[in-house]
Amino acid sequence: MSEEWRDVFKLSHDWLSVQEVVDAVSSTSCGAISVFIGTTREDEVDGRKVIGLEYEAYELMAQSEFAKLCSDIRERWPTVTHICVHHRLGWVKVGEASVAMAISSPHRHDGQQAIQHCIERLKANVPIWKKEVYDTQESSWKENSECPWSAPSTAAGDREFINKH
Repeated sequence: MSEEWRDVFKLSHDWLSVQEVVDAVSSTSCGAISVFIGTTREDEVDGRKVIGLEYEAYELMAQSEFAKLCSDIRERWPTVTHICVHHRLGWVKVGEASVAMAISSPHRHDGQQAIQHCIERLKANVPIWKKEVYDTQESSWKENSECPWSAPSTAAGDREFINKH
């Protein structure tokens, strides 16, 4: 039983609906939907309390990089049927979802591995930047450990572009 692939990527200033992400990948041919929800966590940095995150993106490039990510996932896990990623832009307060993603597959194993890969590659390659905002009204742009330039042993050839998601 073959089904046309569906890849959905949305950047939004609005609150994220996990149900909308799940519905986007639902399929009668799949017995598994793997979901990841990344939330803005309460944290303390140098004695300052994080009260939220401010996200920005290079939207056209983000869409292009998402398409590459979907191709990569399908090459690694050919049974993956649908992929959906919604990411917030703008202000996201502590406790709210910053990213919601779901992947459907006939069996759980491929979907679970693919969802882990998806969040890691999204953070490393998709041009979405985040700024921590503190209770002191100060703010600081943050890098992810998944970004190619963050790891000292990363080869220069692995750097497609700079991202501070």
